[in-house]
Amino acid sequence: MHQLGGLFDIDQMKADLAENELAMNEPGFWDDQQKAQAVIKTSNDLKERLNTFFQIEQKLEDMQVVVELYEETEDQSLWEELQTLQTTFSQELESYQLSLLLSQAHDSANAIIEIHPGAGGTESQDWGEMLLRMYDRWAHQKGYQVKVIDYQNGEEAGIKSVTLEVAGNKVYGHLKSEKGVHRLIRISPFDSNGKRHTSFCSIDVTPLIDDSIEVEINPDDLRIDTYRASGAGGQHINKTSSAVRITHLPTGIVTQSQSQRSQIHNKDQAMNLLKAKLYQLEEERKQKELAAIKGDQLENAWGSQIRSYVFHPYSMVKDHRTGYETGNAEAVLDGEIDGFIDAYLKWQLEGQQDT
Repeated sequence: MHQLGGLFDIDQMKADLAENELAMNEPGFWDDQQKAQAVIKTSNDLKERLNTFFQIEQKLEDMQVVVELYEETEDQSLWEELQTLQTTFSQELESYQLSLLLSQAHDSANAIIEIHPGAGGTESQDWGEMLLRMYDRWAHQKGYQVKVIDYQNGEEAGIKSVTLEVAGNKVYGHLKSEKGVHRLIRISPFDSNGKRHTSFCSIDVTPLIDDSIEVEINPDDLRIDTYRASGAGGQHINKTSSAVRITHLPTGIVTQSQSQRSQIHNKDQAMNLLKAKLYQLEEERKQKELAAIKGDQLENAWGSQIRSYVFHPYSMVKDHRTGYETGNAEAVLDGEIDGFIDAYLKWQLEGQQDT
C-alpha cells in the first residue's frame, strides 16, 4: 500500500480536485462546452481514484483490527473472517493497481490501430488479416465499436495494410500493449510442400487526441494524394478517387482514409490521424530526453519483436516483454488477449515501483 500510494501525490490530487471544483462554480464556466466537459471528466477521474484508494486503505485497517483480535482470542471464526477479508482485499488491490495504469495521459482515449504486414508477400499479408480478425473479435467482446478507416487488399490473400478506429472506455489504455512486431510460426497453407514459415506484422497504436490539444502543422510540409479506395465499402468508393493519403514530408509519416464517401471528409480524417501521430511522436521524444537525463534505457517498442504466435511444432503464444504465455493459440486469435494486456500493465506497474 505504501508503494501504491507513492505512485501519485495524494495531496496534489486533492488540490487539483479543489481547484477544478472552484472553476466549475465560476460564472461562464459553460461558455466553452468542450473545456468544461474536460474539467468535469478530470474531476470525476480524480474522485474515483482517491475514493477507491481510501476504501482499500480502510479495508487494510479493518484487517489489522481482526488480526489483533485473533492474536488475543485465537477465535477460529475470526481466522475464517480474516481469510475472506484477505482474499477480497488482494483482488481489489490488484484491480486498483491495474486501473492506475489506465489513468495515464490519453489512456481513456479511443485508439487508432494500424496493421502493416512485413516482408514475405502472401504469408505476411495473411498474417495481417489474422491479426485484424483477432483485434476485431476482442473489441466486439468488450462492447467497443470498430470503424475501418483504411483497408488495402493483399495481392492474393490477406491485407497490405489496415487502419482501424476503436472506440470505447479506456481503449488506448488497453491497446497500447499491442504496439510492436508480432511474429507467426506455422505450416503455411500457401506452401504445397508443407514447410514451416515465419511471418511478421507490425502493429502501431495511437491515441485519438481530442480537439483541445493543438498540433501545429505547416501546410507546406504536406503532400496530399487522392486515389480510388480498395476493400469493403460498396460500389461507390471504387468508382471515384475519394480516398486521401497525406504525407508529412519532414517526418515521413503517412496517413490515409477511405472510410467516407466524401473526399473532404476523408481528408479531415487523415489529417486527424496525422495530428495524433505527430503529437505522439513529440511525446515519445520528450520521454527519450527524460530517460537520457535519468540514465534510463527505454524500450524501443516500435520495430521490436514483442510477441510470438507458434502453431508448429507446438501451440503457444508468448509475450517477450512480460514472459506471459499460453498454450491455447487458437483462443488468442479468437480475441482472448486480456491475459497479455493485464500482464503488460502489471509489468509497467512493477517498473514504476522499481523507480
